[in-house]
Amino acid sequence: MDQDKRLHNQPPLAVRLSMRSECPYIAGRTEQRVAVDISQNPALHDQMARAGFRRVENWVYKPACPGCNACIPWRVDTVGFKMGRNLSRIWRSNEDLTRHIAPITPTAEHFNLFKRYISTRHGDGQMATMNQDEFVSMIENSPIESVLLNYMTADGRLIGAVLTDVQSDGLSAVYSFYDPSETKRSLGTYMIMDMIDFAKELGLPWLYLGYYVEDSSKMYYKARFQPASVFIDGQWQTYKAPQDT
Repeated sequence: MDQDKRLHNQPPLAVRLSMRSECPYIAGRTEQRVAVDISQNPALHDQMARAGFRRVENWVYKPACPGCNACIPWRVDTVGFKMGRNLSRIWRSNEDLTRHIAPITPTAEHFNLFKRYISTRHGDGQMATMNQDEFVSMIENSPIESVLLNYMTADGRLIGAVLTDVQSDGLSAVYSFYDPSETKRSLGTYMIMDMIDFAKELGLPWLYLGYYVEDSSKMYYKARFQPASVFIDGQWQTYKAPQDT
């Protein structure tokens, strides 16, 4: 039987299984991940993203927690998305902001904004001790097409940013941070809506938002962005809220 010789010329993938650590989403549970190095074969990224993997630098990962499958890959239907009254209010309150698409070359202003965000919102997390070199590596170290979406005020102040992967079928929000003092703006919510808008401008049907955990209050915000699909039992399927089942 003839076989495609290209299959034999691909470098082997480096696969790791992380150590178990405390789950940040569900109390009393542990977290473990399987991670794959795609630095030598970045073309695999989109295929693995469609299988529920997420990217961090040169690695894509997926939860592999013993006895738990609470983390559900979540993506938003950009064409079908409609703003409700509350989301429309948030959109209007940020009409003065401008989106700038920039290379993944973070500045000191990005790092200072990141540190303010982390210390205020996630001061007890693993990223709280990240220094500038580590921050730059997190942003710049991408084997695929990635951009920084910068959100600027009318006077040119950076108020928010999203590290964004550009996939063949959508955008993926890898990491976002914003000015924690601008609470009235609901910047996290606004930036997701703007990414949905940007994906539609590019003709891309999906915005990938990572994992959703129904029992975690930290994840409730993602359920605001629907219609959505979730990756369960090896396939994407339309999300149904628990009360609808």
